[in-house]
Amino acid sequence: MVWSLRRPAARVVLIDDAQRVFLMHGSDPMRPEKGSWWEIPGGGIEPGETSQDAATRELYEECGFDSVEVGPCIWTQYVEFDFAMYHFKSDERIHLARTSVSSEWDPQGLEALEAAAFEDAQWWSIEELLAAKVKTLPERLLEFLPGILEGNIPTEPIDISPKENQ
Repeated sequence: MVWSLRRPAARVVLIDDAQRVFLMHGSDPMRPEKGSWWEIPGGGIEPGETSQDAATRELYEECGFDSVEVGPCIWTQYVEFDFAMYHFKSDERIHLARTSVSSEWDPQGLEALEAAAFEDAQWWSIEELLAAKVKTLPERLLEFLPGILEGNIPTEPIDISPKENQ
């Protein structure tokens, strides 16, 4: 049986001074045949939280980064996905954050399923990501990330939903 869950979520495109993006390596512990992927940090928005507050909290819980100032929402997306026997319908606000400290991954509050799902994390240059040909989440990250790295920050969030959801 698969449970369905509709939720608002917040995610973070975290960029360091070397213009690298921080991604976590994940997989579905209940369905290893789905393979793995590299994703930006983030998760559900709790009641009473803004998306910016949720993004800040998620950076600490999932990554251990506690001195990062989360900036504006640059992208939105609606995604549906299956993970750990749940079908998620996720309305996501994706924020930009920059850091001068390229900290190592040191999660401070992973839930049990997250601890089983996240295997590693690292900083990636856009060249490394393109050369590695790995699956990334958001799906359209490699389409929109170069513009952000070039300093083209949208004044209003851009919808980067997977094309089949638009």
